[in-house]
Amino acid sequence: MNTTVHHTVLLQESIEGLAIHKGDVVVDGTLGGGGHSEEIARRFGADITLIGIDMDQGALDRSHARISKITPHAQFFRNNFRNVDKVVVMAGKQHANRILLDIGLSSDQFELSGRGFSFRKEEPLLMTFSDDPKHHPFTAWTIVNEWEESSIADVIYGYGEERFARRIARAIVEERTLRTIDTTTELVHIIEAAVPFWYRRGKIHPATKTFQALRIAVNDELGALREGLMASYGILSSGGRLAVISFHSLEDRIVKQYFKKLADEEGALLVTKKAIVPSEDEVKANPRSRSAKLRIIQKS
Repeated sequence: MNTTVHHTVLLQESIEGLAIHKGDVVVDGTLGGGGHSEEIARRFGADITLIGIDMDQGALDRSHARISKITPHAQFFRNNFRNVDKVVVMAGKQHANRILLDIGLSSDQFELSGRGFSFRKEEPLLMTFSDDPKHHPFTAWTIVNEWEESSIADVIYGYGEERFARRIARAIVEERTLRTIDTTTELVHIIEAAVPFWYRRGKIHPATKTFQALRIAVNDELGALREGLMASYGILSSGGRLAVISFHSLEDRIVKQYFKKLADEEGALLVTKKAIVPSEDEVKANPRSRSAKLRIIQKS
């Protein structure tokens, strides 16, 4: 898979906010479509060391093919950003000066992965960030077909903030008594039948929140975010900056609270007093960017 459909979110704002200098070790902890890293490589070239991390080997391969043509000082690692401190050491560095975490899903994963992230495509219920089943045997299929009704409801409500979580969970359990639920289309039909008619006619698709919740649970996204924030700040040099782009309230709340704690207890500088959001033009060009929030902190 050599193409990319990813639209990089808050590109200029995040790179400018990182305030990269010559000689810096810059880490893109969530490489995804590689847009941020590619632009950083174009601007700074061989003047910096660039480290890219992603669970998806396809994302790594696509980014490597483009970025290695721009700078010789780029290294790529198949790993989770929750281990960013370990990856920096693996890259032969003692610390990082700038770290960017663009949390969430890239458009490539939605549109091209074939792993069930989109409720608009007929795909298997996987939802794993890793494209290798051996690296990630736990999938959305496991939750939908094997978990108890109460646990399914808790996930959909807790991670998706879905008001009809219990109705959806009950419908899933009833349906799987007849046959296994194997595809995204099958799951969407169950969700649509479980919620009220007026809800199906709302601004967002009725499956949106359930799919988000399953994806978060499968990939332990909130746990990875908490660990990734701590690991990132820990490996930063004094004066180093950490920029985080989040896409829903659960993530942003974790980032906001952790940054406030660092400012209060560690003397860190909140570079962004309030979260930076996309401009109207960016949202028009890329509607998926509408919920993005950028926060930046500088280590004391």
